[in-house]
Amino acid sequence: MKEIDYQSERTDSINETTAMAHETTLLNPRFYTTNFKEMDELNVESVRKDWDELISEMKSDPNRTHFKKTDQWDQIDFENLDPELRKELIDFLVSSLTAEFSGCVLYKEMKRRGTNKEICELFSYMSRDEARHAGFINDALREAGIGVNLGFLTRKKNYTYFTPKFIYYATYLSEKIGYARYITIYRHLEKNPDKRFHPIFKWFEKWCNDEFRHGEAFALIMKSDPKFTSGINVYWIKFFLVAVFATMYIRDHARPAFHKALDVDIEWYDETVLKITSEITRQVFPIEIDLENLKWKSGLKKLCTIFDQMEKTKKSGGIIGKFKYYIFATRALINFIGLYLIPSKKNIVPETSRLQPSY
Repeated sequence: MKEIDYQSERTDSINETTAMAHETTLLNPRFYTTNFKEMDELNVESVRKDWDELISEMKSDPNRTHFKKTDQWDQIDFENLDPELRKELIDFLVSSLTAEFSGCVLYKEMKRRGTNKEICELFSYMSRDEARHAGFINDALREAGIGVNLGFLTRKKNYTYFTPKFIYYATYLSEKIGYARYITIYRHLEKNPDKRFHPIFKWFEKWCNDEFRHGEAFALIMKSDPKFTSGINVYWIKFFLVAVFATMYIRDHARPAFHKALDVDIEWYDETVLKITSEITRQVFPIEIDLENLKWKSGLKKLCTIFDQMEKTKKSGGIIGKFKYYIFATRALINFIGLYLIPSKKNIVPETSRLQPSY
């Protein structure tokens, strides 16, 4: 697939999906900017062997021919889908596209601004991959006449500033949880092909290996300097673990028709994804969430209910609606703090952190 030239989409016209991708909420994927000068000062000598192996693998571009439609791409009639399924499928595709394109924009900007040849080389490969992913999803949306205006997003979407270490934590988790999500869906549909209601799922196996490799890069970056995973930063690691895990749980429970069509129990799916992700993060994080803690499980369910109530009051509008919204938002914050305060499990990080996808 030819790399997408999102800068060429100069029109500011907005359709429904572009508006969805443009919206900034607590749960929607965001666009990020950072201190590029600080990131440019990274030194990977302490992880040289693993770094060179990973860069060599990325340079070989294993998926260079993968993101092309073949005779395996079945035609789908969006208009004849069940209305709720259609709505949630579009939400899934737009959310996935926004997350992929967010990475593309960030990595491309790092490559443009950087002078560190090794770091720039890494981000050139990662931006290449994310551009393919975003373009492939957008082709699927264009097929239904609802493609996202990526040029508009680049210019108009709000950018959130994160320090480099926050970028490492958040993006590492995003890439690894993305791998776990895609491979879990793919393996399920291997056994249940009659539940594959969209052809894009057929591409998930090799696709998720890109996500895995990207996560490996951030693992090595964090491993290159002990300060990223020690001291006060352990508290930040826990914050991002709770935030990323909880966000996924809430968003998945907002798509009941999507998961019903896949014949996937949402609780089973999220539990499986979080266990895979948690197991992977042991390669670099000194702590992990105690996923078996009953307070963790009940806290996620409660937080999900609160966000559902927030969404309903937001739609109701008016002064009373706004007042109720802030009450529920306060409850959500208190509940999040409760999840954060659940004791985490300590982990001994191995000397060599490189992993290969095995699920």
